[in-house]
Amino acid sequence: MDEYLSDDTFAFIIHPITIRKDVNRKFPPLGTILPEPVIHFASQFFPPLYISEITGVASQATGKQIKGWFLAVPFTPQTMLRLPVERAYNKIVATGKKAEKLGAKMLGLGAYTSVVGDAGVTIAQRLDIPVTTGDSYTVAVAIEALYEAARQMRMHVPDTTVAVVGATGAIGKACARMLAKKSGKLILVGKRPDALNEVRALCEGQAAQVIASTDINLIYEADLVLTVTSAVEAIIEPQHLKPGAVVLDVARPRDVSIKVAQQRDDVLVIEGGMVETPGANVDFHFNFGFPPRKVFACMAETMTLALEGIYEDYTLGRDLETERIEQISQLAHKHGFRLAGLRSFEFAVTEDKINTVLERATQKRKTWSPVLG
Repeated sequence: MDEYLSDDTFAFIIHPITIRKDVNRKFPPLGTILPEPVIHFASQFFPPLYISEITGVASQATGKQIKGWFLAVPFTPQTMLRLPVERAYNKIVATGKKAEKLGAKMLGLGAYTSVVGDAGVTIAQRLDIPVTTGDSYTVAVAIEALYEAARQMRMHVPDTTVAVVGATGAIGKACARMLAKKSGKLILVGKRPDALNEVRALCEGQAAQVIASTDINLIYEADLVLTVTSAVEAIIEPQHLKPGAVVLDVARPRDVSIKVAQQRDDVLVIEGGMVETPGANVDFHFNFGFPPRKVFACMAETMTLALEGIYEDYTLGRDLETERIEQISQLAHKHGFRLAGLRSFEFAVTEDKINTVLERATQKRKTWSPVLG
């Protein structure tokens, strides 16, 4: 189908996560020269940043082509956690106002900007354009990626034990509810017992036996682990995972320690849902660490809404609607967004990688024992 440029537009807000690397992407060589504490401090005073124009995103169903923009809140995750929530709101809203001036008709909140405070609700109230966190499609793609990894690792999901770390957050809770329908056992891990019990009640009565705990060591039982916390440091270490385990890390910053990649060649860690963007000439004019035409699912949700012409607040707050998850999944598929394979610590997961993990897991099961505590 021939493509045509429409007046539908979007903007997506990002912010530095891997501090030195991300600052260098836009302002080389400041990320190398400046100490991290200086970057954290200075980020409080930077204005919203224009990063790039996004061109060439085009629907495979309608031929509609849209453009958008990457904008940045200069706050680091540590800064957003440390500052009063109103300071974070004000900076995000100022960035949203910049998107409005550019002509964006839909705004997506990326990474920590989507979880700070009330997960987008207040920000949406203070802007004139509709807002989404992108969490609905993030859930859909995360589940798809986890099942695909299980298939490649020769697991039968109904026979598996699945753990959700960060089960009380918006994404974790929605994923837990979906995984409870297909897994054999479901372990919910979070910090707050009261909130965990609420999620457990939502998941019970499905296919899975459900337990809830604040002890992350329990994930050692799991064949499949989905982790999506708001921690600023890694929380899953090599000793937490049994040989042959699959971990889907949806969090940014990552929940899984780099030590797992260095020490555990018998487990498979994958990133949370890289999506291929439709359009032959997609160009982000900015390198955010993915291969060409690949985006996070939250970005894809924002683009999908613009392609469909749905200009309303879409995914906000901490209670995600199953109907919205299903709707955005169908719409994204209609316009041509697809799960773009599996990646592990920024590298593609190949058949050789899978075979190596399976082989090493078989060997390690004979000798491996965790050191917990």
